[in-house]
This record gives sequence, C-alpha cells and structure tokens, in this order.
Amino acid sequence: MTLKTTPLHAAHQRAGARLVDFAGWEMPLHYGSQIDEHHAVRRAAGVFDVSHMQVVDIQGAQAQSFLRHLLANDVAKLKTPGRALYTCMLNTDGGVVDDLIVYYRGDEGYRMVVNAATAEGDVAHMRAVGESWDVAVKTHPELAMLAVQGPDAVAKVVPLLPDELRTAGELRPFHAVWGKDWMAARTGYTGEDGFEIMLPAERAESFWDGLLRAGVRPVGLGARDTLRLEAGMNLYGTDMDESTTPLVSNLGWTVAWEPLDRDFIGRTALEKQRAEGVPAQLVGLVLEGRGVLRGGTRIETPAGDGVVTSGSFSPTLGVSIALARIPAASDHSELIAQMRGRVMPVRRVKPPFVRHGKSLLDGTR
Repeated sequence: MTLKTTPLHAAHQRAGARLVDFAGWEMPLHYGSQIDEHHAVRRAAGVFDVSHMQVVDIQGAQAQSFLRHLLANDVAKLKTPGRALYTCMLNTDGGVVDDLIVYYRGDEGYRMVVNAATAEGDVAHMRAVGESWDVAVKTHPELAMLAVQGPDAVAKVVPLLPDELRTAGELRPFHAVWGKDWMAARTGYTGEDGFEIMLPAERAESFWDGLLRAGVRPVGLGARDTLRLEAGMNLYGTDMDESTTPLVSNLGWTVAWEPLDRDFIGRTALEKQRAEGVPAQLVGLVLEGRGVLRGGTRIETPAGDGVVTSGSFSPTLGVSIALARIPAASDHSELIAQMRGRVMPVRRVKPPFVRHGKSLLDGTR
C-alpha cells in the first residue's frame, strides 16, 4: 500500500525525521530525540505537522440545526464568530465515532477538524445524516495544518502570519481568526499555549521553514503522544472508540444535556446509561516504582479488574503515568498493576498530570 504524504514530506526528510506509517500516512515519529522534542514544547516552542487531519466545513441554511443533532455538545453555545468547542460525535448506542473541535465562522458556517484515522468514515457519516438537512459537507484537501505549541509559541508565530491574522496573538483559548485562505485557532493537543493553523498547502513549507528559522523545534508523533497524555487528553481509538461512551471515557463534560428537547444522536442511550449508572470510569494513574505502564496492562482494584488504555513514561515528571478504565465502583483504595509478572502499586490521580509545564501531582488544581 502506498502511504499518503503531507505537503511537508520533503521538509521532514531534510530535518532527519524517522518516518512511520500512521493511519495510512507517512508521518514523522521524531527527528532524533523524542525526549528533547517533548521538553522543547514544555519549555519553549515546537511545531507539529498535522496536515493528515481532515478539515471539514458545514454550510447551509440548516447548518446549526444539523450540528445540534449530529454532535453531543451544543453548537448553539457558540454565539460569536471565532468561538470553538470540543465535542464527540456519537452513534445511536452512544459510542464515540470521533472527537473533534468545531469552530463557528458566522456567515461562513462551521468548520470542524477530525482525526486522520477516522476521517473517511466521519465524512461519510456526516453526509449520510445530512441528507435530511439543508446542508453541504465540504472537505479541504487543499489545506495544510500546523500546530505550534509551547510557552514561546505566540511570540514566534504571530510575526509570520498574514497581516489579516495578526490579531491571533490577542485570542483567548478556543477562539479563532481567519482570512481569505488562512485560519489560526488558539487550540492544541499538548496542554500548552499555542495555535493550530490552517493554510494553503503550497504555503506550508515556507511557513514551516520560517518557524524553524525563528527557533521553533520540529516535533513528531512520539512527543505529541507523551505531551497529550501528560495533559490528560484522550486519544481516539485508545481511550475511547465506538464501543465506549463519553460517560465512561471521562468526557461527560462534553455532553450538553440541556435543552432537554435537543435530540442529538446517541442521547437516548446516554440517558439510559446515566440513569442506570456507568459501569466503568477513566482515571489517571501514577506508577509507584520503576517501570513503564503500557496500554493493556491489567489493573487490579477491590471492585474488579481494569486496564490501562494509554500509558508511557512522563518526561516532565520523571515517572510513568497512564489513563486506565476501571470499574465505576472502585474508590481510592490501593490499586495494583500486573506488569510482566511483577505486582506494582499505582496511585490514582485526577488528570491532567501537567499543566503549562508544571506538575499537578501534589493535588493542587
């Protein structure tokens, strides 16, 4: 199978990237040191090529009504152009088809960014549901997308943006600004400040080169994963999927239950699960000892066994951390990880583990 490539493929090769297959795309895993790239984002600024993700516009007279039915969160909350929210798209059983960010663009409708691995199915699902609505679902393969994250990201990015986007530096989190072909949003997947920038594919390489000249470090998928895990952010296909609902994936906060008459897909199943009580919960864990928690590790609790969904060594904290799905009846009693025949104690904590480069393991929030 021939892997797809982004407009920055040659730039990755020049930067010495180790390229791997990710959801059918040849993407950089790292550029030499995953640990150094992780620290660069926490301490300064790093840039990720996320052009493999799919940009989707929803337009038409019934765009808002359609999205209020399609998504578990309520786009009616987005009162002013530029506002954004995080949400899940569900199936009728309440399972997570995908998680995504949706941006309100006023008269231009709504823009969504969906995951690469689910993009084809997501768009097909949107179009199938949209047949009953006066809407158009339009994808944008002509756009590239870069995420620049870290405490120095804003200062590094703003001077390189087109003039009509220079106000991006004044944006609050989950707000966006756009011009004719570009869009800059104060969003990300690392727990740091920064932008996700959509731009014409033919401009991506020059923008990338400008960022590197400004001292922004290229960062691959490896560090992206440890950064998002420290930030307590779910990974689709690992921490949630079509077999799990937001209520068992620590994403209940993304479900807008009111108004009560909003009939979004999956609502009936979620209401039933909420009324009966969820069977499981997604929690944060810290390993109390040497080793690394990995996906699939069995977690023993007084209420029954659970499993690590995402686990890794945390470069910022110097310990192993994880997200794990355990029985809902489990309290804060001692939890045990079964690691290749070793019995290791783990401590339950509330994600995120790190915020703006600082440890949250002391219990302060």
